[in-house]
Amino acid sequence: MAYINLQNDLPGIRGPMAYSPETGKALNELAEILLHDENNTLTRGERELIGAYVSSENDCFFCQNVHGAMAQHYFKSDMQFIDNIKKDYHSTPISDKLKSLLTIAGSVQKGGKYVTTEQVEHAKSLGAADKEIHDTVLIAAAFCMFNRYVDGLNTWAPQDRQVYVERAKMRAEDGYANMNLKK
Repeated sequence: MAYINLQNDLPGIRGPMAYSPETGKALNELAEILLHDENNTLTRGERELIGAYVSSENDCFFCQNVHGAMAQHYFKSDMQFIDNIKKDYHSTPISDKLKSLLTIAGSVQKGGKYVTTEQVEHAKSLGAADKEIHDTVLIAAAFCMFNRYVDGLNTWAPQDRQVYVERAKMRAEDGYANMNLKK
């Protein structure tokens, strides 16, 4: 049960967003730019994976499963593949560039000052552009905020992970900016 009366029974971040539509709109617009916008050299799947990974590191059940399901949809994989990445991305068959970006994202999750010159230079040596590093840091920082919003208000989350997988295709088609906060 949420710590405050959200005046709805929506799960995860959707509950507080519906409670405060002005902030919900702004947060969804940010998510749209960071995760769904086509004007990016990181794929939607890579960006969703960064969000899922940071959410996993923050132990936010709702966000890691929503965005993990989105990543698996875009990667055309199963959730076990995404779970393996969240658990130990160094040992998974993803690009070295993406691994280096996940390292940066993990540092941001701990605190911005944990990102090092060496991490950034390593990512660049693997082909990461400045914009990709910028977006990785911003996605990781935004997800720390999203995760704390969800868990700080003690919102509820469906425990059946298949619920998230089943919604992923619709969310991938619709994006975040025009998300209906009532359902």
